[in-house]
Amino acid sequence: MADSVLRPEGGFVRRRDMRAPGHEAGRSDRPRWTVVPFVSVGSLRFGMSHGEVVAALGATPPVAWRPGSPAEFGDAAVTTYYGDSGRLMCVAVDAFRGPQVVLEDLSPAGCEPTELEDRFTRYAESRRAEVCHSQDGSWGSEELGLVIRTQRAGDLLLTRPVFVAREWAPGVADAQLGFVPQEEWAVR
Repeated sequence: MADSVLRPEGGFVRRRDMRAPGHEAGRSDRPRWTVVPFVSVGSLRFGMSHGEVVAALGATPPVAWRPGSPAEFGDAAVTTYYGDSGRLMCVAVDAFRGPQVVLEDLSPAGCEPTELEDRFTRYAESRRAEVCHSQDGSWGSEELGLVIRTQRAGDLLLTRPVFVAREWAPGVADAQLGFVPQEEWAVR
């Protein structure tokens, strides 16, 4: 099975099927979510309560969720993080199963990192946004409220975008001093 990769949810997929047109990690049926920096990711608006997030996603709420911990929505393939006030401050999109998020003409989910980095840099520069790099080589932009992480399944590595509210944008690509929770910086 050298030409196959184990899926995170189990089962194998042929390597060539992982890269459908538009870098959609093998799923052309992924929902399409529009991103407005610091405002929303699809139907999720920064500042929502956990209950409002559950309702907006129409998803099964995480069973063991408690305030201050990440909420992993398997149905929607996103992880949400909340600030001390209990309000939505961060949304991470699963690289393999998550929605195809679109930030104007940039689709940062489920791409090969080397292919996305140049497009991301050009996109940021065209908006006069500075690109910064994390200690582990991830890249992002405080002005866009976004850090591009990676997610691994076997030997396949694809991009996992992490969007933050304006309050969490300072140091968005800094794993030590930024606000993106440590759980998101863990090796995946």
